[in-house]
Amino acid sequence: MLFKNDVLKRLADGSVTTAFRCWEKARINEGTKLRTAVGVLEIQSVEAVAEEERLTEEDAGQAGYASLAELRKELVRYRGKGTVYRIELRYAGSDPRETLREQDELTDAEADELKRRLQRYDKASRRGPWTLQTLLLIQELPGRRAAELAGRMAWETDALKINVRKLKELGLTISLGTGYKLSPRGTRLLEHLQP
Repeated sequence: MLFKNDVLKRLADGSVTTAFRCWEKARINEGTKLRTAVGVLEIQSVEAVAEEERLTEEDAGQAGYASLAELRKELVRYRGKGTVYRIELRYAGSDPRETLREQDELTDAEADELKRRLQRYDKASRRGPWTLQTLLLIQELPGRRAAELAGRMAWETDALKINVRKLKELGLTISLGTGYKLSPRGTRLLEHLQP
């Protein structure tokens, strides 16, 4: 689910607790956690809106709209694309990857576990080992566009992005407005990988 930045901020401070979406069928389930620019959001409930005319000003306000008319105008844009769903959300805290990536001290056990994870990624790849090469390239060229990095590795841009996301999950990289950079944790791991 995508949210505008101002709505994300209001979800984080609790002034917005609801979203409305039009889908053929519900695309998200209760309990799902979404990572966003402001942290983690948890889906509390997802239910089809039986009668749109029963929506209220309060519903609109809880979803971040200035008025019920504004909410209805937005829903009209998507009418015919499925059912309207009311999604109740709550802010569940900061993204745990943010804390993880700032850890610039690694125990030998943590470094060994990260090495094992990278080896698994390398072994599962049809292209062969890629993790160390990607980390080194990001270290060498921070902030470069994914397409440029992919070109240097002779990869498709989408494939590179998927792999960098895997590194981000481990707290090793940070996504920038354009490109990536190594996190403190990623920098420290490289020291373990290349003593």
